[in-house]
Amino acid sequence: MAEQVSPTRSNLIAKRGQRRLAVQGVDLLKRKRDALIGEFFALVKESLAAREALQSTSKEAYFALFLAKAWDSPEAVESLALARKAGLNLELSVESIYGVKVPKIVMPEISKVLPFSPIGAGARTLEAAGQFQNVVEALINVAATENKLRRIGEEIKKTSRRVNALEQIVVPDITAQIKGISDVLDQRALEEVTTLKRIKAKIDAEAEDASGKAIASQAVGAGL
Repeated sequence: MAEQVSPTRSNLIAKRGQRRLAVQGVDLLKRKRDALIGEFFALVKESLAAREALQSTSKEAYFALFLAKAWDSPEAVESLALARKAGLNLELSVESIYGVKVPKIVMPEISKVLPFSPIGAGARTLEAAGQFQNVVEALINVAATENKLRRIGEEIKKTSRRVNALEQIVVPDITAQIKGISDVLDQRALEEVTTLKRIKAKIDAEAEDASGKAIASQAVGAGL
């Protein structure tokens, strides 16, 4: 339901300005949404490629691990795996995509130096260790792309809700207010014109009556 506004000329001008700004806002938000949608689909392709790379790298790494355990024994492989320190420090920065602040994962430099002495380690184990370093890089790449994809997807939804609110609620309400004010002002103007016509007609009638009386008086005087 449209807000009740005092039907004055100043309010009519103000409401027309509000509607103009709302329509401009809809246009700008639609442009932003379209640009974000284009970026979203580009990121979808990038995310799918990152997922495929992770899947491929993981298969190679686990196959290498299987061979390492088969050739070098599970105990030897697991004892060397304990030498790797748990955890990986990641740095985050923020980038702006069409005004949307998106967290960006800075790819760390993953040392290719093994956390254990290669002396005494089997070739298959060394190969598996190198393959799993590639898996870590692929995981970080997936996390980076999907994090950005999720943030832009949320912004697209938010922008769409704003566009719908403006188009379906704000602009129609302001338009209804403008129509209501215009109708009242037009009615007032019509009543003023009607009143002025009545006053003019009354003045003209009184003037005509006075003129008639003056002529009659002159005629009587002439007869005397």
